[in-house]
Amino acid sequence: MAQNTAVPSTSRAAPLENRCGWFHNPTPGNATLTDRDGEWVISTQGGASAEGDWPVFTDAQWKKTNGHYGHGCACMKVVVDRSEQRVLRIASATAKPLKACREDRALPRP
Repeated sequence: MAQNTAVPSTSRAAPLENRCGWFHNPTPGNATLTDRDGEWVISTQGGASAEGDWPVFTDAQWKKTNGHYGHGCACMKVVVDRSEQRVLRIASATAKPLKACREDRALPRP
């Protein structure tokens, strides 16, 4: 009888965390989320990228800083690697008004 040797993905088996803060997309392929616990790498150009979809922002929810790149406020349900400060999987992502992050004293300025 054959054994099932498949190992479940760590990112699928790990618990989801709700993280809210500044979503930064300063240049193509680079994205981070900065919350009260620090900066979480979501994607690096030419490198690793979290599974799942990034938040979708309206013009009013997005501050352009480099062409159409910039930052916005978001809440994301994610699986993270705490030792690497990296997001492994995005289960859901919701854009929030910029005001929500601006008024959160636990967050650094973007």
